Amino acid sequence: MIPEIDQKTFAARLTAGDALVVDVREAREYRPGHVPGAQNLPLSVLPVRLPELPKDRPVYVICQSGARSAQATALMREVGIDAASVAGGTGAWIEAGRPVETAA
Repeated sequence: MIPEIDQKTFAARLTAGDALVVDVREAREYRPGHVPGAQNLPLSVLPVRLPELPKDRPVYVICQSGARSAQATALMREVGIDAASVAGGTGAWIEAGRPVETAA
């Protein structure tokens, strides 16, 4: 079973400043709107970049709807990263009226 965090709890952890957020969408999807402070690390390159992620703190993984973040979460957990997929993804984040950032 893939650990998942609900939107309300995720928003609270993000507000508290203790959230490392990894957005696994491709850059063309990430740029138009993402969770503030999210690091873009596309699923397509994630396997070779896993060593860049910390193992000493939680990592919250997000995509558009939750499918890719579940895959990425499973990969991260296999190497000892404390990862959880964000339920509903960026789509649910935006639908809830929460803030987004854009990238050039």
